[in-house]
Amino acid sequence: MKKIYTLLLFLFFHSYFCFSQTPNGDDANKKVEVIKMGYMTKDLDLTQEEAKSFWPVYNNYVNEIRQARDQYPNNEVAFEKKVVEIKERYQGNFKKVLGNNNQRVNKVYSSEKQFNNALRNEVKTRQQNRVQPNQQPEQKQKKESQQVQQNRANNPANNNNKKNNIKKPNGNQKKPNSRF
Repeated sequence: MKKIYTLLLFLFFHSYFCFSQTPNGDDANKKVEVIKMGYMTKDLDLTQEEAKSFWPVYNNYVNEIRQARDQYPNNEVAFEKKVVEIKERYQGNFKKVLGNNNQRVNKVYSSEKQFNNALRNEVKTRQQNRVQPNQQPEQKQKKESQQVQQNRANNPANNNNKKNNIKKPNGNQKKPNSRF
């Protein structure tokens, strides 16, 4: 009877751990896409009408770049050539949606690049923060205090206030005896 209970508990916890995480991070990818849409919509200053016609074109553009990555997984030069071809081809499509303004069309590519860099930096920061809890508490406190001191030293507002931080004597203090 104990063996049956043990087996059932094992199966229960095994299935619990297997289903507790989403496969391939699909939810995380969807969240990133939603954030990217908001970021680019704001950065490109899209109206509702422009956004309705822009996002299907942009999604096709992104899908073609993903296909190019799958087509050239080990050949970075061929992949980059393909990406340039795709960007040149979609430049006309973006002009139709955003108007004949080359600056807005080029801003699509620069905004995408800025978002990807910000995302990469955020992931890097979060990975570093995961490693830091393994440090000894004393080391962590020392590192934090060093960062605070550096921030204070780099802040020009604090440098101007150092003159104001000098203690002034008040009238309640005893004066030293002098024989002169």
